[in-house]
Amino acid sequence: MAISTARGLLALSLIMAQPVLAETPETPTMPAKPLSTMAAKANKAPGPHLLEPKLVMARIQGEGLAVALTFDACMGATDARILDMLIANEIPATIFVTARWLKRNPEPFSRMLAHPDLFEIENHGENHVPAVDRPVKIYGIAAAGSPEAVAREVEAGAEAIVKATGKRPTWFRGATAKYTRTSIQQIQAMGFEIAGYSVNGDGGSLLGASVTAKHFASARDGDVIIAHINQPSHAAGDGVVKGVLSLKARGYRFLKLSERRETLTAKGL
Repeated sequence: MAISTARGLLALSLIMAQPVLAETPETPTMPAKPLSTMAAKANKAPGPHLLEPKLVMARIQGEGLAVALTFDACMGATDARILDMLIANEIPATIFVTARWLKRNPEPFSRMLAHPDLFEIENHGENHVPAVDRPVKIYGIAAAGSPEAVAREVEAGAEAIVKATGKRPTWFRGATAKYTRTSIQQIQAMGFEIAGYSVNGDGGSLLGASVTAKHFASARDGDVIIAHINQPSHAAGDGVVKGVLSLKARGYRFLKLSERRETLTAKGL
C-alpha cells in the first residue's frame, strides 16, 4: 500500500513538472503585413492636385433672372424625358457630347440639330476619359494619364463634332469635370475654354428625382447648371424635368453659353 502510494505521488510530481503550452490557432486572426507592403504605403506619392473650375454668368440689370443649362451626353443612350421637355418648352441648352455618344445616338442627335435655336453642341471628349495628364483614377475612371493622351481625348472629340455638324466646338468639359492646372493650360492652348459650372443638378445622374429637383431649385440668377441627358433609366431624369419646369414657372430664362460668353467668369482655373 505504501509502495503504490509512493508511486502515485511520483507520477503526480512528474506530470506537474511538464511545461504548460499555450494553445495557438492554426492561422492568425490578423496576419502581420509584410514590411515591404508597409514601406510601399509609407512611401506612396500623393496624387495630383485636381481642380474643378466654377463658371458663372454676370447679372445684367433689367434682363431678369437667367441661368445657363448644360447637359453632358457621356455615352450610352439618350434621356427622351429631358430632350422632349426641352423641345416642347423651347428651352435652350448647351449639350456636351462625346464621340462615343454621337456614334450610338444618331436619331436623338438629329433632333437636336433640327433645333439650332435651342441647342449648341460642345466637346465632352472622345471616350469620356478625364482630361488629366497624370495617372490617377477619378470616381473609379482612369484618367488620360499624359499630355499626349489628353490631347487625343480633346481633339478627337472635337473632330467628331466637326464631322457631325460642320462646326468646330469652342468649349470643352472633360469627364468628371476635374483637371490638373497643367491640363487646363494645355486644353486652353488648343483653343478651348473650360466649361465649369456652379450648380450640380443631378449629381452625375445618380441622385433621386426629388433631390435633383431641389438642386435645380437652389439655382440663382447667373448660375450655370450641369446635368446629364444620357441616362434614361435613372430617376434623376424625372427630377431634371421637374426642376427645369419649376425654374421656368418662377420666371427664369434659359441661355446657351454662347449667348453670355462675354459675361461668363471662370473661377478656380
